[in-house]
Amino acid sequence: MFQMITAPENAPFAVALMVMLGIAVIEGVGAIFGAGLSSLLDTLVGDVDLDADVDGDVDGGSGQIPGSGLLTHTLGWLRVGQVPILVLLIIFLTSFGLIGLGVQSVVFGAIGRYLPAAVAWAPAFAGALPSVRFFGGLIARILPKEETSAVSRDSFIGRIATITVGTATRGAPAEARLTDEFGRSHYVMIEPDLDTDRFSTGDRVLLVRVDGARFRAISPPTESLLDEQSDR
Repeated sequence: MFQMITAPENAPFAVALMVMLGIAVIEGVGAIFGAGLSSLLDTLVGDVDLDADVDGDVDGGSGQIPGSGLLTHTLGWLRVGQVPILVLLIIFLTSFGLIGLGVQSVVFGAIGRYLPAAVAWAPAFAGALPSVRFFGGLIARILPKEETSAVSRDSFIGRIATITVGTATRGAPAEARLTDEFGRSHYVMIEPDLDTDRFSTGDRVLLVRVDGARFRAISPPTESLLDEQSDR
């Protein structure tokens, strides 16, 4: 088993599993000091745009980036916005590593050698994505039972949310966390309501309306509004 994991052809899968274990260790140590990896991840992500791979000019001045709808749909399919990013990352790394090693084990048993890493990563990646959706869905069913109490999405309008991962621009949503009237946290996808706005990790925004699976937000008009909701 050790020889299999250390084989050069299996390096991507071994690294994925080591990173996953590293996350578990860091999260455990962070929990002791009152700060988990989720906070660290938010800081490291900084201004990384979740739609950074969508290139092209803005279409007709509408503020929509060509292809952003497909990417938003893909992120939704992967449960982004339903489950914390860190959880989805752990699922992906674990699935990618185990599926990759499983494929290589079968291939080695059949032909006596491993596939090149440049070839083997493809089926592992393709298998990891459905795993993220499946296990993310299972976790998403658990989270509402712990975090919600018959709260509708419409009730989030007028509440303050904090960007947790990514940079939100028109057509490029980012993940945000808000607290409902019962003091429980929810993760939602938001994008600016105004073409000119841009919200980065750590920014606090005011949710003003629902737009399909995401929320539209603006900068809070007054500091007193932030203070009022902080006191709730």
